[in-house]
Amino acid sequence: MGDVRVRAVRRGGSRRPRAAARAGAQPAAYARAAYARSAHGRGPYAGSTRSRTRGPYAGSPYGRRSGPRRERPARARGRGALVPYARVAGRPRAAREEGRVTSVEPLVPRSHGPAAAPSLACLGPPRLLAGLDQAARLDRVAHLTVHGSLPDLRPAELVDLAENISLRGRGGAGFPFARKLRAVLAAARRRTDGRTAVVVNGSEGEPSCLKDTALLLHAPHLVLDGAQLVARALRAETVRVGVTRRDVEASVGAAIAERGPVRPPLSVTRLPERFVTGESSALTRGLDEGPALPAGRGVRTSERGLGGLPTLFSNTETFAQLAVAARLGALGYRETGLPDEPGTALLTVAGQHVVETPTGVPLPYVLELCGLGHGQGVLLGGYHGRWLRPYDARRALVSRASLSALGATLGAGAVLPLPEGTCPVGETVRVAHWLAGESAGQCGPCVLGLPSLARALAGAADGGGTAALEAVRRRADAVDRRGACAHPDGTAGFVRSALDVLDDDFRLHAHGSGCGRPVLGTLGLPEDTGGGDGARPGPADPAEPARLVVNWTLCQGHGLCAGVAPGTIRLDADGYPARAAAPVPEHLRRQAQRAVRRCPALALRLEG
Repeated sequence: MGDVRVRAVRRGGSRRPRAAARAGAQPAAYARAAYARSAHGRGPYAGSTRSRTRGPYAGSPYGRRSGPRRERPARARGRGALVPYARVAGRPRAAREEGRVTSVEPLVPRSHGPAAAPSLACLGPPRLLAGLDQAARLDRVAHLTVHGSLPDLRPAELVDLAENISLRGRGGAGFPFARKLRAVLAAARRRTDGRTAVVVNGSEGEPSCLKDTALLLHAPHLVLDGAQLVARALRAETVRVGVTRRDVEASVGAAIAERGPVRPPLSVTRLPERFVTGESSALTRGLDEGPALPAGRGVRTSERGLGGLPTLFSNTETFAQLAVAARLGALGYRETGLPDEPGTALLTVAGQHVVETPTGVPLPYVLELCGLGHGQGVLLGGYHGRWLRPYDARRALVSRASLSALGATLGAGAVLPLPEGTCPVGETVRVAHWLAGESAGQCGPCVLGLPSLARALAGAADGGGTAALEAVRRRADAVDRRGACAHPDGTAGFVRSALDVLDDDFRLHAHGSGCGRPVLGTLGLPEDTGGGDGARPGPADPAEPARLVVNWTLCQGHGLCAGVAPGTIRLDADGYPARAAAPVPEHLRRQAQRAVRRCPALALRLEG
């Protein structure tokens, strides 16, 4: 996995960081909300009654005094200084860089593509990433040493905690977590047996997001803590974790083994890598050994989810935030971040850097920490997100309210600045075609509408004129709110936002002159990463050649796979694959990955 180092920096001297001044933030409010207690913080539980030395390992050889020495951060010299832990040149020390912000380096080895393994960074004392300046992965002992033991909460206490910290889902929709809890509790009361289940969504099919992957790879026990906290309060009979990456499955499986026998039982399942796999009904159907496809808009997992039980379904980061809040308490949790959006947030910047930041921090400051600028614009929320113009990006804060006022959303925490050297129109067309190919194949707006939208967008970009641009908007309106899931809506919103924000470039292309810039592929797609199983894991072992395996219980004989991967799949007389498992030469691996993603029945998987 490599040596994970949480790199962070601070500013000295000036009372107001330059990025904050450019963004127009008030110095006192900015320092108070974004960097509260950073001068005296000593980790995620500084000042709380639940110190990391409490719990089952207090006083043991794993306690703070007798364990590996952890440096305290330096005192802050200026208002708004960042004083988290840092690791530089292999040795832990407090970050003391003065003046300019030091860029975040890719500190984790990446085997394939820009998003295979992220670098980690934090603004202010880390909470979710605490302890990762000392270890590549927090095992059970290290986790308890850093975070301490987990309290038990009754259902009413858990609901109150989620309400008091204004906890919302961090997977995209931002649904209030307390409302989810109440819905599941109400559904359980309507059942005679009161049975419930808990599902952790760790699929992260969004190519531009890696924050949940980072948590499950490096701090899986924090996520499992949050899931078990909810499961005990709900008296759930099982906790299931759904993932799509092989390395994530191994990390979570190891964490479950380290915890030993627990009630309710924990398990992890790897599902096919698809953009729609993370949809709540799709993931629960996949965990029930059915097709990982959306069940339709009328299905609520809080009423009928895993195994037909009322299910608390939420994102990986949400459970991790809940585990931190349970230890800190509502008041301790609210001591950083904004008053109406307390705590920290995890962002995936440029598909490479996972940054933990207090809410309320200016977006330009986060980009500057990662060595980036706003470029031609910033895409927020991933490929179902919205674009910000450079002017708006300069004054945006990491806050739902701030971004909503600018017509954007934080969504799943993806921040994608578009550099000056690439063609924004070509980048948008690439993503639109990829989104069309990620259709679940269950409804007309997905199967027919999204490919038609992508073709219309490509036609406009190739000099189709003003009429072609208007046709793109009509195509987007035609699929909106008509699909079996939100995939058509998100894709249409992405295209419309690009037309609005990148309007000058689209007009140039539509009128035939173009912008003269190449398409660099800055908006990364799975085809660019060369991963396995249609996802983003590392390279195949040359000793074990890859195989394309057919699941006969799911295969419906569409025959699309043979058209996508003619060098690997041959159909029989009835239109089904002739072999149950076909070897995949290395030069045809990418072709096989496309076949896995395009299969509408999800009947293919790539092994090895």
